[in-house]
Amino acid sequence: MQLPEISRQNLILLTGLTLLLAAFSALWMLQGLPPEGNRSFILKLRWTKLAGLIVVGAATGIATVLFQTVAGNRVLTPSIMGFDSLYVLLQTSLVMMLGIAGVAALPVGEKFLLEVGVMTLLACILFGTLLGRGARDIPRTILTGVILGILFRSLNSFLGRVIDPIEFAVVQQNSMASFSRIDANLLPYGLGLALLAMVGAMLLASRLDVLGLGREVAVSLGLRHERVVILTLALVAVLVAIPTALVGPITFFGLLVAGMTHGLAQTARHAILLPAAGLIAATMLVAGQLLFERVMGQAAFLSVIIEFAGGLFFMYLLLKGRIR
Repeated sequence: MQLPEISRQNLILLTGLTLLLAAFSALWMLQGLPPEGNRSFILKLRWTKLAGLIVVGAATGIATVLFQTVAGNRVLTPSIMGFDSLYVLLQTSLVMMLGIAGVAALPVGEKFLLEVGVMTLLACILFGTLLGRGARDIPRTILTGVILGILFRSLNSFLGRVIDPIEFAVVQQNSMASFSRIDANLLPYGLGLALLAMVGAMLLASRLDVLGLGREVAVSLGLRHERVVILTLALVAVLVAIPTALVGPITFFGLLVAGMTHGLAQTARHAILLPAAGLIAATMLVAGQLLFERVMGQAAFLSVIIEFAGGLFFMYLLLKGRIR
């Protein structure tokens, strides 16, 4: 396979983003490190959290760019369309059927892989039907996607009220995003799946460039449109399940990252957009958590600030009419 050519400007951009992420990662690992004592234990804890933040950020950013390409507009994101709500609904259904003790007794890796597999299948069926034929009517596509998201949240809320109150409290806690809560047991599985999905996305980069031209143009150029859409949605489902399992659902973060990526990259080539989105998202999370946790002592504020800023950006896009 021929490697895509990268312009000097884009090479500088990707190099700069990589160095910026490396700098904030070094600060995260070394800032406030005691000169003596059990430094290896502290570094191990910090490394686990740093790896989790990078995986969550990169997966969210790349998933959003992929989904916007399939949907054909810059407003839709997997979270707005209910992808993360679908994952939380699966979690609640498991708690309802097996109980907290039953869910806790399940092997972590097998449970996570099963959830990702079920979510990928359901996402391809639901959203593949919705977006696979080009989504020509953008307002109706947005409305349908939002309704699906509301449906998943409503079902999750209903099941949460049917189950035992203690189980409901556990479900509610897992339904709130927290970057301070990285499940170290899931991290190896999440990292492995994320790397595989990112490699798959990069292999589809040239086809995604054609897909972004629209269904009619893509088909006329010989692209197997439905096949590429299903493959992309499967990658999106995997990349959404990973951060949702590690930190909880994040609604507007991906939208904010995608907007920054398109603004900085100034290109439609996914060979540039995908790694740039991953680097920008990971840098934002590491830098934000470093600021709020180490400097301000308010670790829980990062998710609130990100959701607030992303919500404002979503309203800005709607008011400006940036549907495409």
